[in-house]
Amino acid sequence: MSRSPEHAAFVVAPGSPRSGRSRVAGNAAARRDAPARVAVVGKDVRVVLAPEQAAQLAARIESERPRWTWWSAQWDAAPLIAAGLAPARAWDVRQAHRLIFGGGQGEPGQAWAAAHGLDLAQVPAPPTGDLFEVMDSAPESGLVRPDGHLRPDAVAGTWCNDDELLLSWADAALTCARAQRAQAARCWPRLVVTVHAESAAAVLCAELTRDGLPVDRARLLQIVSPMSGPRDARDAQVLAHVPGREHIDLRNPLAVRDLLASVGIEVASTRKHVLEAYRNAHPVVSALLAWRAQERIATTYGPAWIQEHIGPDDRLRGQWNPADGAAGRMSADSGLHNLPVTLRPGVAAEPGHRFVRADLGQIEPRVLAVVSGDEAFAAASRAEDLYAPVAARLGVERSVAKIAVLAAMYGQRSGAAGEALRGLERSYPVAMRYLDRAYAAGCAGEPVRTYGGRLIRTGAALPTAPQPDDPALTAARGRFARNAVIQGAAAELFKAWAVTVRAALHPRARIVLCLHDELLVHVPQELAESTAQALDTCLQDASRRWSGGAPVRFVADISVVQRWSEAK
Repeated sequence: MSRSPEHAAFVVAPGSPRSGRSRVAGNAAARRDAPARVAVVGKDVRVVLAPEQAAQLAARIESERPRWTWWSAQWDAAPLIAAGLAPARAWDVRQAHRLIFGGGQGEPGQAWAAAHGLDLAQVPAPPTGDLFEVMDSAPESGLVRPDGHLRPDAVAGTWCNDDELLLSWADAALTCARAQRAQAARCWPRLVVTVHAESAAAVLCAELTRDGLPVDRARLLQIVSPMSGPRDARDAQVLAHVPGREHIDLRNPLAVRDLLASVGIEVASTRKHVLEAYRNAHPVVSALLAWRAQERIATTYGPAWIQEHIGPDDRLRGQWNPADGAAGRMSADSGLHNLPVTLRPGVAAEPGHRFVRADLGQIEPRVLAVVSGDEAFAAASRAEDLYAPVAARLGVERSVAKIAVLAAMYGQRSGAAGEALRGLERSYPVAMRYLDRAYAAGCAGEPVRTYGGRLIRTGAALPTAPQPDDPALTAARGRFARNAVIQGAAAELFKAWAVTVRAALHPRARIVLCLHDELLVHVPQELAESTAQALDTCLQDASRRWSGGAPVRFVADISVVQRWSEAK
């Protein structure tokens, strides 16, 4: 197979209905039933094989560096991943649809319809098996119905019952990918490249799901067991500070506000960041914060969680998703994406191995410098600490400059940030206008696109449409859009970096965690230092390509550790 723009499809025979994500149970990420047949279609090959044989053929074709096409890596890449093959280039139809058209869908029927300009409201519903439905339906022989939509039984996985039909299913994936590529090229200058990175990230997610995160089971049990005692005993440690209120329900925010008011602390909410400001006001606040940490462990990360999600190989596994939510950040279930800091000592490299941990520094303001094209702000980014030159330019303390920059991206206008924000508008007008345009679009319920081209629908960001007499809801949409264009762009840069690292790693090294702006790589001890250097090199390469060579500096805190908790 010669290298060319022509994609090569690797598509499994549809089996159980496609859901987009799997439930995790029994110490491992649950997978669909193993496909009986796989279609491989390309310029010089058109064949249906058993999964093992298809993976062997794909390994030979991979040396030509094709761009593999599949409806979704979560559905179709499993035979390759299980065989240990690491596809370098891909086009994931589902992820491309979500980038081009926004939203969290992208099932084959929807992706096909959108790629061909069909009405998404008319996408056929999946078959239910109802007798009257079968009697009323006209027989269909081809994959595509007369109205242009894919036949629903094919999408549901009940149609490809012979090799020719499966090959037509692969042909449809190629046809859809070509249409998507043309659409992406027309609607945004960087969107095709973003689809490439997003598709590679989908493959990385399949590998993360397979490999899992190494943990020290005994240490985790040592941490969680003391926190998983009787509920009343945990509550008593807080209520002892407020005699006479022993029957307060600490799980009820209104009751907690009343409890705090009884000791002279009036708060609008009981969120952690709000309570932190009152930690020294009364002993009950510190006790309440400690109770919250213990309650989270007891109810979510206790011994039952360890039993359910950590396998006999001492790996924590969950289903990874390349773009969960409007901004497109990677995410995972089984608690992987929300592990409390308390549990990090229990995340440990295997004997003879180390973690190389890398955390992007001040990523969102540096991204703002790129996406806005503000030359003055880009100049500030070339410092190791971006907030220092900003503070000097504004004539304020570093802490105030930091609050102002974060407030600008999150839409905060009151408090200590107010005066510094006005200074930002004078000193960095290009960056501030970029944020203001996103805010205005959000207030109007209009969609916005990130720097890489991901469509974010602000009209669906909050439950109901903005009303003329609901300024709070309108402003909330504006703040959502203002932040989404930055968070979304940061997610695109992070994934570009992660997949660049994936391609550069030694075969014995594996990325085992992608947490917001942080990578954790599991490597043999002798490869740790060279891997640390590679992560920094990959950041420079990925950021240069992602930004188009913008004069903005990106930095990462990189360390070699035995346990995740050792990283500072």
